[in-house]
Amino acid sequence: MMNVLIVRTSSMGDLIHTWPAITELKTHYPNIRLSWLAEESFADIARLHPQVAEVLTLRWRSWRKRLLQPEAWREVRALKRQLRDTHFDLVLDSQGLLKSAIPAKWAGAPLAGLDWSSARESLASLFYDKKHTVSRQLSAIERNRLLFGRCFGYAPQGAPQFGVRPGERPAWMLSGRYAVLLHATSRASKEWPEAHWLELGRALSAGHDLVTVLPWGNEREKARAERLAAQLPAAVVAPRMNLIEAAGLLGHASAVIGVDTGLAHLANALSVPLVAIYTDTDPQQTGVVETPWATNLGHIGQCPTVEDVLAALRARQGWQ
Repeated sequence: MMNVLIVRTSSMGDLIHTWPAITELKTHYPNIRLSWLAEESFADIARLHPQVAEVLTLRWRSWRKRLLQPEAWREVRALKRQLRDTHFDLVLDSQGLLKSAIPAKWAGAPLAGLDWSSARESLASLFYDKKHTVSRQLSAIERNRLLFGRCFGYAPQGAPQFGVRPGERPAWMLSGRYAVLLHATSRASKEWPEAHWLELGRALSAGHDLVTVLPWGNEREKARAERLAAQLPAAVVAPRMNLIEAAGLLGHASAVIGVDTGLAHLANALSVPLVAIYTDTDPQQTGVVETPWATNLGHIGQCPTVEDVLAALRARQGWQ
């Protein structure tokens, strides 16, 4: 059995975009044992894929802030020992950054990755023993699929298959149909107006008898979720969730509507009716994979209307 380590440390969307490549690799080589090295805060994303046997974690973001503290260096040494003791036959860094290439090298195994012109940070390619050319004009999912295929000697074919399942419906979510409104994103320019969320929530409640669920990740987002819920006829502010719990919530939803955020990509992978809203980013570069059940709306400087969202949702497969 070949023991392979995949290195893709962050962030949520980047890890999700690696799932189809892993699904395809295991289809061609079912006897490969896959481990995954990921940032501790995103490790649950790696664990969601059933073909990943083991997830190893690092705390790169934390270590950078604690370079003068002995405890940080003890953690680094412990990870180096763990990687060396596992005896990998091959390490594949699919991220192409210095922060991924350096810990990938710690495993002391043959290391593959993107070449100088293909890596997001060209200097990362200097760490690799085997380098592959993959166009930077392709989507993240297709770049991963091609890199894996060239590394292991096969040609990717067909539509991407994420290969994950949602898990259990959250115990706190009462029975009945619900829609998840992913209102939170990394910067204000990518947000959708609160008035639009209110109009959408009221339409989903009145026209489709759906409870609306509002997740959040920090106190500012929680305050907005509470503010929206207080003005909607049937709304639930989700409790704080880990990524496994979020997958359960999204995977059992009747619909998911979200802005440019990692959770929208998670919903995309779980094949639920999804409309992803873009107001300050290009969906051709960062959008969800469009399928019969998922679509992107908007663009840089464009703000989709509530009717645009409802029309797109009505056209999705599985929507009732």
